[in-house]
Amino acid sequence: MRAAVVPGFGEPLVIEDREVPSPGPHQVLVRMEASGLCHTDIHAWRGDWPVKPAPPFVPGHEGIGIVEAVGLDVTRVAEGDRVAIPWLGTACGTCEHCVGGWETLCEAQQNSGYSVDGAYAEYALADSRYVGIVPEGVDPRDAAPLSCAGVTTYKAVKVAGTRASDLVAVFGIGGLGHLAMQYARIAGATVVAVDVVDTKLELAQKLGAEHTVNAAVQDPVEFIQALGGADQAICLAASPRVFEQSFASLKRGGTLSMVALPADNDMMLPIFETVLRGITVRGSIVGTRNDLQEVFELHAQGRTTVEYETRDLATVNEDFASVEAGQVPGRLVFAF
Repeated sequence: MRAAVVPGFGEPLVIEDREVPSPGPHQVLVRMEASGLCHTDIHAWRGDWPVKPAPPFVPGHEGIGIVEAVGLDVTRVAEGDRVAIPWLGTACGTCEHCVGGWETLCEAQQNSGYSVDGAYAEYALADSRYVGIVPEGVDPRDAAPLSCAGVTTYKAVKVAGTRASDLVAVFGIGGLGHLAMQYARIAGATVVAVDVVDTKLELAQKLGAEHTVNAAVQDPVEFIQALGGADQAICLAASPRVFEQSFASLKRGGTLSMVALPADNDMMLPIFETVLRGITVRGSIVGTRNDLQEVFELHAQGRTTVEYETRDLATVNEDFASVEAGQVPGRLVFAF
């Protein structure tokens, strides 16, 4: 099988011919149909974060495919089912977070394409207990970005507490942002889309954003505060400066939902303004298995649109460069 492999941090990915793996207990072998390119894959490739993967490894945590074989003790899915391989590859299942429905906080979790090989391959192994189940009729190329970009931003809107009549500022319109604003609108909010690329702002308008602002030519904080301030700001841009702008755009009592993970780990959080203005700062890490199923159901109902372009695995290095350069309005999806 073909697989894109990170041989070392920052080195060009290599397309290798590998043996098709066999599923162990609780595992399924998935023949991949589509796999999305997430910015996290680029961070993994570079070794940007404090907890690093161990090269060589296969990236990818937006994988969609058909179950071709099952291991022992697999009861949740069967051969022929279409499933998603998400970021949360597996968890312990017994800690307080897992038992409490927050398995994404499990300290023993394994992450697809990071601590275990992921979905940049023609076949991949996955834990049957943690795969997403793709509804009938959902295109696998749509389902791929929903498996991370979708469930991550859906959760960010959820934990921010977005309600009808709220003003939500989405900082960073791309693979994640174009979905975040749709979930905010489903919750009944008015959306301000913030980016520095006009084509991304045009996409935001097409998808229903009531306001757009190009932060390269206009101060987004002034723009949003002139609207009364944001009830929630969702920061999807991997820049501490943008996190600070997101915070400053909030009205009194507002909530900052932090999603992006910049390589530069620090931002300035003013204590005085946070306390006196009653601001909530909330970290939001992907979403649970239930969240993923809700995301799939919303899409199956026709309530979300996924913007993507397909690529072949052979162009993975060029595709990483395109995403880093901000040249992709939505998502790139490797089609198998």
